[in-house]
Amino acid sequence: MTRHPAPSRRTVAKGALLTAAATLFAAAPARAAAGPAALRLPAPTGPHPVGVRTFALTDTSRDDPWEPGTGVREVMISVLYPARTVRGRSRAPQLTAAEAKEFAGLAPMVRPGLPAAGVDWGAVLTHGHVDAPPLPGRRPVLLYSPGGGDCRTLGSTLAEDLASHGRVVVLVDHPGDASQVELPSGMRWTVLRGEPDPQTFRTMIDTRVADLRFVLDRLGDLPLAPVMDPGRIGVYGHSAGGTAAVHALASDDRIAAGVNLEGHLDLDPALVAGLDRPLLMFRTDGFEGAARLERSWAGLPARRVLLPDSAHWVLSDYAFLVPRLQAAGLVTAGTRAALVGAGDPYAATAVVRRGVGAFFARRLPAAAPAARWCGASQ
Repeated sequence: MTRHPAPSRRTVAKGALLTAAATLFAAAPARAAAGPAALRLPAPTGPHPVGVRTFALTDTSRDDPWEPGTGVREVMISVLYPARTVRGRSRAPQLTAAEAKEFAGLAPMVRPGLPAAGVDWGAVLTHGHVDAPPLPGRRPVLLYSPGGGDCRTLGSTLAEDLASHGRVVVLVDHPGDASQVELPSGMRWTVLRGEPDPQTFRTMIDTRVADLRFVLDRLGDLPLAPVMDPGRIGVYGHSAGGTAAVHALASDDRIAAGVNLEGHLDLDPALVAGLDRPLLMFRTDGFEGAARLERSWAGLPARRVLLPDSAHWVLSDYAFLVPRLQAAGLVTAGTRAALVGAGDPYAATAVVRRGVGAFFARRLPAAAPAARWCGASQ
């Protein structure tokens, strides 16, 4: 008799997601008979071309809360930086071939209204050039945590713009709540089913903050460490990533400033209330959780920016992907409005690019001799 191994938790989770997606969209009419929609991301605006390198990091000091019993926590990061030259270097895809294949099935579950077919997610190119040689000189370092259910590279547009203006940007994936992450040990899929309950959200944020601090511990070991200044560290994030960014800012003295892109701050009110470092916060006028968001932001000494005619996911690369899907007849006007808003995504993104860039330029100036990497903070 042939023995078959029992399915792992990640296999069961993926199967449940794909089964639900198949049921939900079984009766949907076929669309995009002319072929996959062509999706593009806007180019960065800075004077420098952008290089990108990807690293897998393993934290042996803690267990993965979404895969208990493994004894380690695996994290994937992409490091974007000003490049000396990009000649002969290819542009990195937003998703690897394996990730794109998985996301094609997960997309309607991760973001309801996205098409179940007709999109070549693997054809979306970023403006980061793989393994391009870095421009010499130490530069400020910005850590990025994506929205809940998103993978790190759905924040490529803002990150590339920041890198093109002379910063090093580290996109951090959080396996387990990201839609999918290709790790050396195999593919990981999201455990999320819609909005997380309070316990799941607590686990998400605690895990994300630990991931950010671990990545910060390890930056000095990377081949790109010579172009990173450990004395000028910032953090930013979207949605759950914004929550995690503020919590990391409040709890790690190595981080000097942060940006919150529409993340709730009511998980640890005392911690947030004691924040004494610069913080910039963005929100959209179409966010469904606006009342809760405003309550959780009340009293914080932070500058706020409101984006009109916009919705929550305009603060990610969906700002450009969703309107193109609508133009191809693959999503409805209602889906577009719910995800990114009915306004001009380029105008909203320009405000975010300028605002985030100017904030970090003021708070992380090109001053002072760089400190040495000193590992974990106490």
